[in-house]
Amino acid sequence: MSSETSDTLDQAMVRSSGLDTLLRDLTDRAVQEVPGAAACSITVRRADRLLTLAGSDGLPSGLDLRQYENGSGPCVEAAETGAEQYAPDLAAELRWPSYTGYALSAGVHCVLAVPIAVEGETGAAINFYGVTAGALGPGRDAARAFAARAGDVISVALRIERRRQSAADVRTALLSRSVIDQAVGILMARERIDARLALERLRRVSQDRNVKLRDLCSQLVARVSRPGDPASRGRQ
Repeated sequence: MSSETSDTLDQAMVRSSGLDTLLRDLTDRAVQEVPGAAACSITVRRADRLLTLAGSDGLPSGLDLRQYENGSGPCVEAAETGAEQYAPDLAAELRWPSYTGYALSAGVHCVLAVPIAVEGETGAAINFYGVTAGALGPGRDAARAFAARAGDVISVALRIERRRQSAADVRTALLSRSVIDQAVGILMARERIDARLALERLRRVSQDRNVKLRDLCSQLVARVSRPGDPASRGRQ
């Protein structure tokens, strides 16, 4: 892969507003960089099932899904076995009879599925589709090089996404703890009880009303913060 392409992928990751945008950029770029590719998609195993994370413009609807439903096809084989799958002419292909007919009806005559190593995922592949038999043959080396680079970029992006999610989880936990502590303090002052009893009372009301403890405490704090509201004079 040329250094220009590598720079483009790095820039795509930087400008991306999220993993979805990044992956769509990658598939569109793959179509431009791999000779014979008319469409491209990325398959990843998550939660013990295969799914398409992104697809380029021109990808026939259901092309990957049909493979996942049948449990067979080049994308499935590449992701699950880690071995490249190439079908130069689907009209003469015998390995996936339940898939080839559908692909041909969608105008796809050639498929190349290249496994990619993605950190934290057990199976992934980047899939290239050609509209004429043998179309992807000259582009196989370019496809492999692109797959290697894409795997690195996707791994970095996923790592960033996980860190962002972890940070968001921590912020949510801290906010929840803060509002619960405020609600406990309100009950302690209002009922003249200790913190343990105040928390138990809040938990009991939460269960009785089938309301999350955090939401119940937020409601109590909000009412107390509006002293002019008649409801703020009522008891939890």
